[in-house]
Amino acid sequence: MPLTATRIQADTAHVTVASHTPAVTDWAARYFGPWWNATPVDGPGADGFAGGGGLVLADTDPDRLGHITDLVRDYEHEEADYAGTPTLVARHGGMTYAVQTAERLAYHVDGQRLVIIGAEPEPVAVAAARLARELMRAQLQADGWIVLHASAATRDGQTVLTFGDKGAGKTTTALLLARAGWGLLANDRVFARTRRDGTVSILPWPSAAAIGLGLLNATGLYDPVRKRLLGGGQLHPTQHPRVTDALNTGHREPLWREDGKELKPQFFPDQLASWLGLTLTLTTEGRAAALLFPRVDAGTAPAVLDDTRTVTEADVFSAKTEDRYPDIFHLAPQNTAGAGALAERLARLPSRSVVLSHDIDANTALLARTAHDVTAGHQTPN
Repeated sequence: MPLTATRIQADTAHVTVASHTPAVTDWAARYFGPWWNATPVDGPGADGFAGGGGLVLADTDPDRLGHITDLVRDYEHEEADYAGTPTLVARHGGMTYAVQTAERLAYHVDGQRLVIIGAEPEPVAVAAARLARELMRAQLQADGWIVLHASAATRDGQTVLTFGDKGAGKTTTALLLARAGWGLLANDRVFARTRRDGTVSILPWPSAAAIGLGLLNATGLYDPVRKRLLGGGQLHPTQHPRVTDALNTGHREPLWREDGKELKPQFFPDQLASWLGLTLTLTTEGRAAALLFPRVDAGTAPAVLDDTRTVTEADVFSAKTEDRYPDIFHLAPQNTAGAGALAERLARLPSRSVVLSHDIDANTALLARTAHDVTAGHQTPN
C-alpha cells in the first residue's frame, strides 16, 4: 500500500504524519483540522514528507512491535506514565525507545523523527496524533511559545483566557461562551507568546475535549450525545469504559475515580461542532484581550466578584508541573524562559473573577455579559 501523509502547521512549526495505513493520516487530519492547518501532502518517500519539520512514521507491524519491545526490555530502562499509560523507556546510542504494553505500541525516536509501531490501526492513529502534537509543541516552544493552563474563547479577533485550578470551571466557561456565540479556541491549554508590539498571541492546543456528564445534562446536550452514541457514533477512544457504559444506560450523574478525579466523556475536536453544535474558531491565532477567573459554588447566584486574582507563573506548564504529557522523548526545550514576562504582560489585561452556580442559563448570561464588558474597552498594551 502506498504511503499517505498529512502535514500539520501552526505559526512557523510543521510536522508530517505519514503511514501506509490511510486511517492513521485521516485521523491526524480530523484531529488537528479544526484548529491547526492539516492538509494531505505528496512526497518522494518517507523522509521526503518532512520538508525540514518533524516527521511521524506510524504503521501496524506486529513483528517490528515485538522487536522494539525486546530491545527496551534488554536495555536498561525506566518506568514512566505517559498520557495515563504505563510506559517503559530506554535510551541507547543517542536514540530513545519506548513501549506501552497495554496499548501494544512501541516507539523509536531519533531527534525530530518518530517511528510508532502497533498491533492495531486505532491505537497507532491515536499515538501518532499525540506525538505529532508533541513535535509541534517542541518547535513552538523553541520559537518562544509557552503553554498555559487555560481555556480560551474568541470573537472579533479578541480572546478571553480563563484560568483556575482543576475543577474551577475553565472548561465550563469556554463551553458556555461558545454556546453564547464565541468561538471555542481551547478548553484546557493554550500556547501564548508576547509580540514585539506588546500584545499576547494565542494558539490552540488541539486535544480531545473532556466534558462532564453533569455539565452535558445541565446544558441539554446529554440526550443528543446519547442518541448519537446509541446510533453507532464513536467518541474518542481514550474515554473510560465506565463513561461509555453510563451514556449507554442513561446515567447522568458525575462519575469519579478512586483518586477523586472525575471521569468525563471525551470528544474529538470536530465533534464539538458536529455533536454539540458549538462554534469553533477557524482562525489560526488569537490575541489575548481579557482574563476570567471562575469558581463554582452551587449555593449562590452567578456574580462578578471583587477579588484581585491574577495570572502567575504557576499557570504556566513546565517540565516540573506537566503531569499528563511528560517529555519522556526529550523533544522540547527544558526551560520556560519568558514565562515571567508573559505572566506580567497578561496581568496587565482587564480581568474579572466570577462565581458560577449550577444554573446554566444564568451562568451563560453572566459570562456573555462579563466577556463583552471586559473586552469592550481593551486596547493594545504599551
